[in-house]
This record gives sequence, C-alpha cells and structure tokens, in this order.
Amino acid sequence: MSAVKSPDAVRVRNRGILLVLCGAIFLEGIDVAMLNLALPSIRADLGLPTGELQWVMSAYVLGYGGFMLLGGRVADLFGRRQMFVLWLTVFLLFSGLGGLATEGWMLIAARFVTGVAAAFMTPAGLSIITTSFAEGPERDRALLIYTGTGAGGFSVGLVAGGLLTAVNWRWVFFAPVALSLVILVAALVFVPASPRPQRRGQGIDLAGAFTVTAALVLIVLAVERAGHAGVAVSVGTLLAGAALLAAFLAIERRSSAPLVRLDFFRNGRLVRANLAAMLFAAGFFGFQFLLVLYLQELRGWSTLQTSFAMLVLGADAVLSPTLTPRLVNRFGKPPVILGGLLIAALAYGLFLPLGADWSYAVMFPGLLGVGLAFSLAYGPLTIAGTEGVAEEEQGLAGGLLYTSFQIGAALGLSAASAVNVAATDGSTAADLLHGYRAALLVPFVAAVAATLVGLLGLRPGRGGTSVVARGPAAAEPTAAVNC
Repeated sequence: MSAVKSPDAVRVRNRGILLVLCGAIFLEGIDVAMLNLALPSIRADLGLPTGELQWVMSAYVLGYGGFMLLGGRVADLFGRRQMFVLWLTVFLLFSGLGGLATEGWMLIAARFVTGVAAAFMTPAGLSIITTSFAEGPERDRALLIYTGTGAGGFSVGLVAGGLLTAVNWRWVFFAPVALSLVILVAALVFVPASPRPQRRGQGIDLAGAFTVTAALVLIVLAVERAGHAGVAVSVGTLLAGAALLAAFLAIERRSSAPLVRLDFFRNGRLVRANLAAMLFAAGFFGFQFLLVLYLQELRGWSTLQTSFAMLVLGADAVLSPTLTPRLVNRFGKPPVILGGLLIAALAYGLFLPLGADWSYAVMFPGLLGVGLAFSLAYGPLTIAGTEGVAEEEQGLAGGLLYTSFQIGAALGLSAASAVNVAATDGSTAADLLHGYRAALLVPFVAAVAATLVGLLGLRPGRGGTSVVARGPAAAEPTAAVNC
C-alpha cells in the first residue's frame, strides 16, 4: 500500500507540476507570437502570396484544432503524462524541421505536424492541472496562472520574434527547440506517472477523429478560397465540409466509444463557453495577422519596431494572474468574460477607420484594449469550459475547448485573408489600405458575435446540465455555473 502524502508534499508536487505545464503553455505562446512577427520575412524569402502565407499560421492551428478532440480522448485513455512527454518530443523535432524548410509547402507541412503534436500535448497538460487541483478556488487560481503564463509567452515572443527575425527568420523555429528540451527534462522529473486508466470496453474513435478533422480543414479552406476562387468551388468545398461534419455527428451517435459524447452539447454552459472561445480567437488571430501586414508592408516598419509596437498586447501577462482573479472572485466569471468580449469589440472597432499614417499614439488605446480583453476573457473561459466535468473526462473537455480556440483562430485568419485579398485591387498604398480596412471588419464582427454569446450567460437560469461520466465510475452531478 502506498503511503499517504502529507499536505505539504502534495503542495510541493503540485507546484512542480504547475511549473512544468506553465513552461509548456509558455512555449506554445512564444511559438505563435514569434512566427506571427516573421511572416513578412518568410514571404520575402520563400516568395509566398498572401493566401499561401496565412496557411503558415493556419496549418498549425488546423492541426492543433483538428486533432485536439482525439488528443484529449487519448490522454484520458492512455495516460496524461505519457501523452504529454511523447508529443512534446514530436513538437520539438518538427519545430526544428520547420526552420530547415526551403519551400512554402515544406514549412506548411512542418507547421501542420507541429500543430498536431500540440493537439495531443496541450489537453494532456491541461487535464493534468484539472485533475491535480481540487475544483474551486484552488483550481481556478492554477488555471489563471497557467493561462497568464501562456500570455507571458506571447509577450516575450513578440520581442524575441523581432530580434530573431532581424538575424534570420529560421531562428524563430530553432529557438523553441532549446526551450522544449528543458521542459521535457523537467516533465520527466516533476510530473508523476499517470495511473493506468481503465480501458476495458473503451476504444479510440478513429473514424470520428479523421472525419471531424477533414470537415474542419475543408470548411477553413472554403473560407480562405472565397477571396480568390470561383463561387462554385468555394460553395462546393463548404458543402463537402458540412457533409463530413454531419457524418461525424452520425458516427458519434452510433459509436460505442465516441470521441465526443453528444451529451456534452446538452450543457448550455459548456456550449456557450466553447462558442465564445471560438469567436474570440477568430477575432484575436485575424486582427494580429492584419496588424503585422499593415505595420511592415504598408508602413515599412522593421520586425523589431513591429514587435515593440505589439508588446502592449501582452498586457494580459501581468493582468491575468493579478487583476483577473480578483474580478472573478468579486463578480463571478460571466460578467468578467462579458467585459473582456465587449472590450475586444470596442478595441477592434477603433481600428476600422485605419489611416495610412496613423501614429502609435492613435493605435495605442485599441492595442491596449485587445490586451485587456484577452486577460479578462481567456482564463475565465478556460475555467468555464472545464468546470463540472468528471475527472475521467477532463482531457475531453480540455480538448473540446482548445479545439474551439484553434478552429476559431483558423477561421479568423482565413476570413481576414480572404477579405483582404478580395478587397485589394492593386499594389498602391491606397489599395493596400482599402484591403486592410475591409478585412478589419472580420475581427470586429467576430467580437460582437462573441459578446452576444456572453450576454446569454448573464440570463437567469442559463446554467445548463452538468456533464458527468457514464457508468459506475460516474461522479455525482455538480451544481451548474453560468458562463
């Protein structure tokens, strides 16, 4: 019989776990931010048009979002630590291979596999936190520190990306390799081995996993091609994606071990959290993509100037672990989430009349608003998307939430790129400005839609049904919490 650990020993263990997993989410944040700053340099070196350039970002988030549900399920079935360590290793390898790419398709393929690795690694890491810390204030604090660290990685990535790209954009891919190695060693030391899950009668729904991934890829492709392909091609691609999505739902309904139990979608709170996360991410990533192109390609700013200009977006790295917990404790999650979504809509709205020679002082209020919005919305949405879920399905809940974030990001990038391409009639400064102004409607509309979803969470009696596991191991239902 194993000895019962003292409370002090548990606290020390949990701090070590949180340190490792914060390192992993920091890695993910710095990776995305650095790549965003390097896009114009990658375009110049590899000769990529705008439509193909956005796939350098979209390939990652599609691999990330498309396989996230499978990643969450695999973590529940095969052990969270085992999956975390294995896929962190894959992430490390393909991040390095991305830096060796000499053609656009090679870089896009490497980014897709890196995204797939993150899809297995991230829900495993998130579920390690949600199963190591008791639900309530202790877990909420851990999750806010976790999401705040991810924001910190993004902030550091903005500066590091500018510095590394000034040397050579390939270092944006090589630098995460060293950080991945440190985190890998720390995970082997600090994260305890996961207990062997009971897998009798439970399988992996591969048909569901690949059907939903193909569906999401086709839907994002349809949105991206809308700006430069014929109507028939775009509509046909969209209908094919919708048909595969319907097939996925049919597979899940009949499967004895579904990738996603359709019962999850009966919980209004979880549905609202995931929908708001998807729309929020669509606005945030679409805005970043357009801002970098505007500053570097229209204004002629260097990557270093751009990175320092965007540093204010990383205000959430300070606010998420300090201000947000206090607001959540005082007002609850729904009002704080709604406040973040509303501020995002206002911030993107400030950029709609974008000028060809705006000073940084004019841009600063909008940029600060985006950083504040992220600090208020991201962490509380993460909590809301995993609350009330049985321990044995925490990987699935985390996978579903991060699928929403990443697919939202892919749709936001694709929609912003499509509108930008369609609205840019030439190569003059006026033509480029017209394209950016039109495309900035995408993040604004996404944020307004997310705000409307957030408003639903404030209505009385909108808690929904708690999600618990089926079978003898099912947990007792917990009180529903609005989102």
